[in-house]
Amino acid sequence: MKLTYSMLREYVDTSFNAEQIADKLTMTGFELEEITEVEGDKVLDINIMANRGDGASVIQLAREFLAKVPNATPTELFLRAEKRFPANDTGNRDIWSKTSAEIQTQTCTRFSCRIFENIQNGPSPEWLQQRLRQIGQRPISLLVDLTNYVMMETGQPLHSFDLDKLAGERIIVRNALDGEKLRTLDGTDHELHPHHMVIADAERAVALAGIMGGEDTEVSASTTRCLLESAHFVNTSIRRTRKELGLFTEASYRFERHVDPEGTTAALNRFAELYLEINNNSPVGGIVDVIAAKPPLVQLTVFIKRASRLLGMEISLDQAESYLRRLGFAIVGKSPDSLEVIAPTWRSDILREEDLIEELGRVHGYELIPEELPIGSTPIGGPQGFELLTDDIREAALRCGLDQCISHSLRDIHPLDAEGTRTQVRTPHSPEMAYLRNSILPSLCDAVRKNNAENIHIFEIGRIHNDETESTQLGVISSGSFENPTWRESDPTSADFFTLKGTIEQIAHAIQLPVSYRRTTTDPRFHPTRQARIIFGKSEVGIFGQIHPLIAVKTDLSPTAVMAEITLDPLKTEQTGVPTSKAISRNPAARRDIAILIKKEVPYAEIDQAIVKSGGETLENHWLFDVYEGKGVPDGQHSLAIALQFRKLGENFTDEEANGLRDKIVAALELLGATLR
Repeated sequence: MKLTYSMLREYVDTSFNAEQIADKLTMTGFELEEITEVEGDKVLDINIMANRGDGASVIQLAREFLAKVPNATPTELFLRAEKRFPANDTGNRDIWSKTSAEIQTQTCTRFSCRIFENIQNGPSPEWLQQRLRQIGQRPISLLVDLTNYVMMETGQPLHSFDLDKLAGERIIVRNALDGEKLRTLDGTDHELHPHHMVIADAERAVALAGIMGGEDTEVSASTTRCLLESAHFVNTSIRRTRKELGLFTEASYRFERHVDPEGTTAALNRFAELYLEINNNSPVGGIVDVIAAKPPLVQLTVFIKRASRLLGMEISLDQAESYLRRLGFAIVGKSPDSLEVIAPTWRSDILREEDLIEELGRVHGYELIPEELPIGSTPIGGPQGFELLTDDIREAALRCGLDQCISHSLRDIHPLDAEGTRTQVRTPHSPEMAYLRNSILPSLCDAVRKNNAENIHIFEIGRIHNDETESTQLGVISSGSFENPTWRESDPTSADFFTLKGTIEQIAHAIQLPVSYRRTTTDPRFHPTRQARIIFGKSEVGIFGQIHPLIAVKTDLSPTAVMAEITLDPLKTEQTGVPTSKAISRNPAARRDIAILIKKEVPYAEIDQAIVKSGGETLENHWLFDVYEGKGVPDGQHSLAIALQFRKLGENFTDEEANGLRDKIVAALELLGATLR
């Protein structure tokens, strides 16, 4: 929002210079971007917050300054602005015989207009052109320039129509017809949809409501009769239309943030008095004012002791009353410790008592809050609950050598999508972002393809959408070698089913949950004989395995790539274990190796469980170090070589003790059908 120092001084009588005024506005929350000098006047560029649309006007910024600086006084022009620029003809109804207005949509709450005849739409006076140039606008003609100037003053956008070009001299505010077209003032043709709001005459749409006028009814040098529009529209409707059609105007900027619904007639009156000063020409009759819905009054109670406690500084009842009155709030009730307040219609951001307390703090001065040490208890910091769980999973994945990705939730259809209906976005920006993803794997696949890397190991934790549900998912894609070949090792470890299984087990260990697997062949994205369901605790949470060869071709992934997707939401109800620790033994370990013949159909998980259960507490570690199939091994079986490592705390193993434990483990394996080689 740009305004000149002289424009503000017309509403405020103060000795402050431009820099001092800017400093006070910044302390109220309207931060100064910069001050420049244009054509001999200081121009203030003020940052307007999204919920403070009232700040996009000179009058309201003047009100903020007057509230902050009690020594400054309002000018006669500001006092007339507070009374909505009263005009002698406001109550005259003769204009109704000349034109009519009608609201046919719920997204317009009020429509007001005035008629001007015998106009001369020539160049604006030099003072008006200069002020527009100073704030970065291009002077066009008197009618257009004056609407822009009044908009800057009052915050209410106006639009002028050539009345002779309006069919039936009639205005209808309605939704566009399906397929209806409109050429806007910038010369662009737009095809409209039923949710787009338009200003229409008796025959067709003539303007995009709240955004831009139409070319057919544009005022020009030949215009002799003008209809001046001032309306209030629902901000969400304006924002949606503006974004869909790719338009941005000063009017839409204000309507999107909120325009005072009670300010339509005030802007028309201000235009009329300026037009009279410039051209000595008055509007015809009074104002057409159609009100479809009155703005709701927000009445709140602010308790002074609570306000002082929250702000950390004392504010008296009289001070609070003075601050709120200067900001335009109406005081409708008063007790020794509270105020009953009605918020002004231009303050749509005032919804609760805390908002009023913020107003008191802004005016009293945040810089006056005393510096004190914090008191009270200090809660445990950092993430808790499910957020902590996802952090632990993320850290475990990083420790396993995976790199984290972060990608967009919107995307196109992909071969790695999970089964189920994809949720389509109502108004996508592009076909590539038309659907909400139902799996992390397509996003990771894109990352692999864009990096064009043979050896890549990545993961992502993000949101997915299945039908009407939303959940958090961990996705992993691992392909190629984990390290580059070196002179010491020409064949480094490559990603496969078992390396990914190890990663999953490390993640389960990090969150203190047991992990198990269930055979499956049903997911078409995975190799039919190299996929398994994942069970954390008692919850089945996902699937992992090698990519299906046909899917690998479609996605340009390596046919040896392995993938996993794990839905984390079920883990919210899982009872995770408590990390345990034990003393480290200083005594040496005793190792025994065994080789067993066993049927291939016996899952290694069962072998692993049998070893752990029979080995007892002194079984420190065990691992599979060789698998053999070939000569001397019966069909349907394989030979597994397993290392067993035993260790005691405070004493050494004897050979007899180690052999005894080995034999006990062998006996347990024999129950599974194994035979010792």
